Amino acid sequence: MSTTGDAPAAATSTTGSGAGPGTLPGLLLQRATTTPDAVALRQKHHGLWRETTWGDYARRVAAVAAGLARLGVAAGDRVAIHAENRIEWPLVDLAVQALGAMTVGIYPTSPASEVEYLLAHSRTSVLVAEDEEQLDKALEVRDRLPELRAIVVVDPRGVDDAGPGVLPWSALEDPGADPATDGPALASAVAALDPAAPAIVVYTSGTTGPPKGALLGHANLDAAGRVFAELYPATPRDELLSYLPLCHVAERLLSVVGNLHSGYVVSFGEGGEAFVEDLREVQPTFFLGVPRVWEKLHAGIETRIADSSWLKRTLYGRLTAVRDRAAARRRTGRSGPADRVRELVAEALVHRALRDRLGLRRVRHALSGAAPISPRILEALWAIGIPVREAYGQTENTAIATSTPAGDVRIGTVGVACPGGEVRIAEDGEILTRSDGVFLGYLDDPEATRAAVDAQGWLHTGDVGELDADGHLRITDRKKDIIITAGGKNVSPSEVENRLKVSPFVREAIVVGDRRKFLVALIGIEQDTVGDWAGRHGVSYTTYADLSRRPEVRALLQGVVDEANGDLAQVEQVKRFALLDKELDHEDGELTATQKVRRAAIERRFADLIEELYAGSAA
Repeated sequence: MSTTGDAPAAATSTTGSGAGPGTLPGLLLQRATTTPDAVALRQKHHGLWRETTWGDYARRVAAVAAGLARLGVAAGDRVAIHAENRIEWPLVDLAVQALGAMTVGIYPTSPASEVEYLLAHSRTSVLVAEDEEQLDKALEVRDRLPELRAIVVVDPRGVDDAGPGVLPWSALEDPGADPATDGPALASAVAALDPAAPAIVVYTSGTTGPPKGALLGHANLDAAGRVFAELYPATPRDELLSYLPLCHVAERLLSVVGNLHSGYVVSFGEGGEAFVEDLREVQPTFFLGVPRVWEKLHAGIETRIADSSWLKRTLYGRLTAVRDRAAARRRTGRSGPADRVRELVAEALVHRALRDRLGLRRVRHALSGAAPISPRILEALWAIGIPVREAYGQTENTAIATSTPAGDVRIGTVGVACPGGEVRIAEDGEILTRSDGVFLGYLDDPEATRAAVDAQGWLHTGDVGELDADGHLRITDRKKDIIITAGGKNVSPSEVENRLKVSPFVREAIVVGDRRKFLVALIGIEQDTVGDWAGRHGVSYTTYADLSRRPEVRALLQGVVDEANGDLAQVEQVKRFALLDKELDHEDGELTATQKVRRAAIERRFADLIEELYAGSAA
């Protein structure tokens, strides 16, 4: 129910579960005491999985905290981590928090210029860099970072004499450290922590300007963990594969916060090209995917089915259609015995083996968040037994705002208010949230903080949406991204883009049309699936650019656009489009580190192409 005026529509959920230690390091010590021999983490190294128990986890955090203290890290300081997902990430994160300092995460893909900005803005004193590649970025800008005292390199292979202040990991986690000294020191430091104090600095994606450093307190993280454990019940028998960047608040919530609150096992694979194999080996019961991940999985399924025999394609199509109808009833709690039988048959004959190939055979909790996703992608995933539920949150509310109830899944919405939280719609349609997850403010930016959180504690999300009569939230778009055409019509570009991105042939779609007579689109093809299609249709090519320029590919994508337009109102339809001859890239400033499109940068970068589209001369 969306309203305007003095009484905005609001949805409120009941209070979450009870209190705990109040800080993440406190939770770690509690688990190390109660279940010291249970497995907490796993790390894949040269193809072998190594386990770390809760007792070992706490001992290693104590040693790292002692090492940081030797480097002069104290309460209020900032320690940055610039690394892929690996066990050292949470070791440093929790050690920093235990000392009353703050962790600053840097995306592994961040170029040197971005590293400089983040380290300078946060006034980081110690940087933990993963390897030679990340060290080189820091060394390139170090002479402009007077407050950076030391750089610790986790994997020093290839690093020779990098100069003063560059230290190996062993200088931080001393193999000869005395647990009898480090353990009590850690416990004493944790006991002195103020839950209301800041624990981490999470930088926003910076889609419209320089990233802002959001301060999340110990109490914010603890509240998020309690809410998460209530919404997605898990046990030590559950398992998660940590693969999205840990400096993103959502992955931090799963891999660190949720792990401590629920006790499930977090596995760190070898990442990169090994991700697919890591996923198949772990077969996680808990899996979070941003829309790009789910779109990629869906595209892979479509390609695999297209390449299979006629018999397999027919069997898959018929059983998936049957299960799709059964899944639609299950999402709303109306599934009966006959539906269960149909799903079991489809599972046994087709879907279990397919999910096993994907690495999602055991998945119980499947989540999508961080950006809008096409409803048709979600329906397709449910139809093969992957029950993806959407959740909505931001860095500024510790990723807890709304979540889809397991027994009332309404595809196209992002669920209802999380336990203990409230959601309402402001006069102009902006989504406001309020909960214990609302952040402490932006680092050194009181003006931006006041603009984000009002006097009543409501966080202004910058998103536009509406609530239905039962409190389910539907997000329209980012407030700043709404297109107003020359005719005065409001259009949500993400709605149109998601229609296009349903196709396995589309990787990116950017719709343009603000103050224009009609909409145009810049489309980036999905090279794997379009390349597979080209191979099956005798279309030869050499590079991504060459493939995107082929007239046959242009015709293929014209079909995608025509199909999408069939579901859209006249004003929302894409009248002309161009295929990009390069993949969008973070280092070129076209994407954020979280793979969100920087619209303003795209429109500047491809201004000439856009003008050609409106002139009718673009190919």
